[in-house]
Amino acid sequence: MSNQSPFGGRTARAYPTLPKGETVASFETYAEAQAAVDALAKAAFPVRELAIVGTGLTSVERITGTLSWGRAAGAGALSGAWFGTFLGLLFFIFAPTGASLGILGAAILIGAGFGMIFSVVSYSVNRRRRDFTSIAQVLATRYSIVAEPAHVTRARQVLGTTDVAAAGVPSAAPEAGPASEPTPPTATPPPADDRPEASEAPAKPDEPRGRTYGEAQDAARRAARERRDASGS
Repeated sequence: MSNQSPFGGRTARAYPTLPKGETVASFETYAEAQAAVDALAKAAFPVRELAIVGTGLTSVERITGTLSWGRAAGAGALSGAWFGTFLGLLFFIFAPTGASLGILGAAILIGAGFGMIFSVVSYSVNRRRRDFTSIAQVLATRYSIVAEPAHVTRARQVLGTTDVAAAGVPSAAPEAGPASEPTPPTATPPPADDRPEASEAPAKPDEPRGRTYGEAQDAARRAARERRDASGS
């Protein structure tokens, strides 16, 4: 969203947002909150970091009196006279002549007359629905001064709303609870080296293994040699 500026450019629209920070002090009336901000400003506090936030908004309409024909006509004539005075002064400034004072008076009278007529007509239309005059206001039940967290401590010191805790105070040691009963010692298992080893299985006798190819050849040559020796003898 943007607004068209009179110079042809576009300016960003700033939407209102709630201020962020911590509450420095809270008051029941706006006058008290304003006085607190004035005190901070006199103490050279950066008041740009502050904001007055009203909570619990309430609409209040204060009745100022009853409305009658005479009151309606008088209020209309007064407002019309002010408007006539404005127009008469414009003529008097931009066209200063001998008759300017007469024009000014005539403008006042004409404005008062038209204002009275409009006011009486308006009252005749709304007479039975609204026969009183009032002033509408929007008030808050509490007014809080909010500041950035970095400036909260100093603001509270200036206003005297809190005391800063002394630095370097050691924290209290926790209280010792009742002594627990000693637990009986548990038997530890013997080391692995001292444990009795399981009985080893008896060694099996060596099974006869077969001859290799070379051993078979040597045996055959030995047998042939023995046969030759036997036949030669």
